[in-house]
Amino acid sequence: MLLSSASRALAAAKPRSPEPFAAAAAVLLRRQLAAGMAAAPASSASAAGNREAFRVAVTNTLERRLFYVPSFKIYGGVAGLYDYGPPGCAVKANVLAFWRQHFVLEEGMLEVDCPCVTPEVVLKASGHVDKFTDLMVKDEKTGTCYRADHLLKDFCKDKLEKDNTLSPEKTAEFNHVLAVLDDLSAEQLGAKIKEYGIVAPDTKNPLSDPYPFNLMFQTSIGPSGLSPGYMRPETAQGIFVNFKDLYYYNGNKLPFAAAQIGLLRVREFTLAEIEHFVDPEDKSHPKFRDVSDLEFLMFPREQQLTGKSAMKLNIGQAVSEGTVNNETLGYFIGRVYLFLTQLGIDKDRLRFRQHLPNEMAHYAADCWDAEIECSFGWIECVGIADRSAYDLRAHSDKSGVALEAHEKFAEPREVEKLVITPSKKELGLAFKGNQRMVLEALEAMSETEALNMKSALESKGEVEFKVCTLGKDVTIKKSMVSINMEKKKEHQRKFTPSVIEPSFGIGRIIYCLFEHCFYQRPGKAEDEQLNVFGFPPLVAPIKCTVFPLVKIEKFEVVAKKISKALTAAGISHIIDMTGNTIGKRYARTDEIGVPLAITVDNTTSVTVRDRDSKDQIRVEVDEVASVVKEVTDGQSTWADIMWRYPAHTASAAEEEEASET
Repeated sequence: MLLSSASRALAAAKPRSPEPFAAAAAVLLRRQLAAGMAAAPASSASAAGNREAFRVAVTNTLERRLFYVPSFKIYGGVAGLYDYGPPGCAVKANVLAFWRQHFVLEEGMLEVDCPCVTPEVVLKASGHVDKFTDLMVKDEKTGTCYRADHLLKDFCKDKLEKDNTLSPEKTAEFNHVLAVLDDLSAEQLGAKIKEYGIVAPDTKNPLSDPYPFNLMFQTSIGPSGLSPGYMRPETAQGIFVNFKDLYYYNGNKLPFAAAQIGLLRVREFTLAEIEHFVDPEDKSHPKFRDVSDLEFLMFPREQQLTGKSAMKLNIGQAVSEGTVNNETLGYFIGRVYLFLTQLGIDKDRLRFRQHLPNEMAHYAADCWDAEIECSFGWIECVGIADRSAYDLRAHSDKSGVALEAHEKFAEPREVEKLVITPSKKELGLAFKGNQRMVLEALEAMSETEALNMKSALESKGEVEFKVCTLGKDVTIKKSMVSINMEKKKEHQRKFTPSVIEPSFGIGRIIYCLFEHCFYQRPGKAEDEQLNVFGFPPLVAPIKCTVFPLVKIEKFEVVAKKISKALTAAGISHIIDMTGNTIGKRYARTDEIGVPLAITVDNTTSVTVRDRDSKDQIRVEVDEVASVVKEVTDGQSTWADIMWRYPAHTASAAEEEEASET
């Protein structure tokens, strides 16, 4: 899953930005390991002046044009909750539709839709009940809560940036704290907060000791309230627990991938996740050649640890040199790059950052984040991780159902296999009610652990053995377990598949898309700037508009005819017969990112205007719907269309009218 806690940091920020978009970005600013933001497009930079002004221009336009609005606005709203308006809904639907096309359909994935409410036992097995937490501190007088690691981080960064009297020793100490921040325990965080005299930022009151706060919403399933559950913290677990059925559905063949889109966790957050199941002994990918020549910004951990910047790398070379762990992981990194850039993300403000050792889960083989640069800095929008076999093994152990795959051999193979045979009688006498947990722990030993135990039992007669489910060591005697290597003939190999998981934060991607597509251009007045969202047709909320040039019946009849043809072709559009000047109507639709505008100025032919170039062509009325469909479906570019149809030059009267915005 996309591993970052939901943020409360931007709840009061102005202008307000939707929690699924920008609030999550605040948490991720701590991951800015590269130097400042690359220059914004010249038109954006000159109009906005700086990041904050640019963000204000974008978010004000988004809210004014109803891409989103604060939820429950008439009651004052709720921090972090937002409603998508009509154009916002359309952009989100288009992004998800392209995600399904690019991944589910093109890769032949199995899409599932699992419940948002998950029984506690499932999330206990996955580790979320115990570990999906943030360490918080409270203002001891007001009760206001803060992330403990954020307060410590902000203190250290402030000292490093503003205190010119710091000694080299203190500078090194603060840098070390920042480097190991993610690894600090509650006790260590509390000790540092007290040592540095950190207080509540708003009131300067003393703070409590850090305490864990579980980020999941707890609920109960059924009217009795006796079956505890949680709103899911990720969609992945629904796929893992259905692995056995999905494997059967896929003809008992690996590799295969399952995908799911859904809402989850603390505040509503749309996640799209893929779980690609693969043989842990063969992580090659048959389509890797399709992406192996792609070159884009990558930020390997060695570059980060030595203070260097991200650099352009060839993904094929990165895999062959071991920078990326395996072909399947590399394949999905390449596919994610193509997905994001085709949506409209600027390739020069997209990088793939490898997780540092202190960010990696203990079971993960390799993890990369697709980070997109926006006015908040670099933010994680997609996580691509090799989770090994951890999840399937955890659910196998907890449920007692073997979530395994198998490889049938053409001929039986003789193999030497470790056989662990616990004595139920001896274990029962020694451990009574805990017999089952000790027995399961013995059977789950790795070959190395078992052989070490065998050696210790033969030399000493007993050995101390840690049983995780009991949370303590127990004494195992020689009579309690038999450990031997035996030769056996096998007809198949059973194994627990590894999982490669791309996980997409849809809201974050959409917010970055808004910023990357937004620009301003001069209006009629000397200092006037007109807002434009330059969405690719793929994601534009509305594909085209239809305007009668003037409000007369014969043009309105033609406009309605064109509208009917566009509807039949499945093209989203709006028809504007308000009678406003054509310039005002162009400006209004440019501001919501409509790529094409049809102006009815004749009963037999019309003009089609491109939003970004403002170039126009003349097309016959009966052809115009098919031309628009060609462009909006991606079959042809505007440049292609310009070659085939005569350019239209506006008359002086039209030009004057078009400038009256």
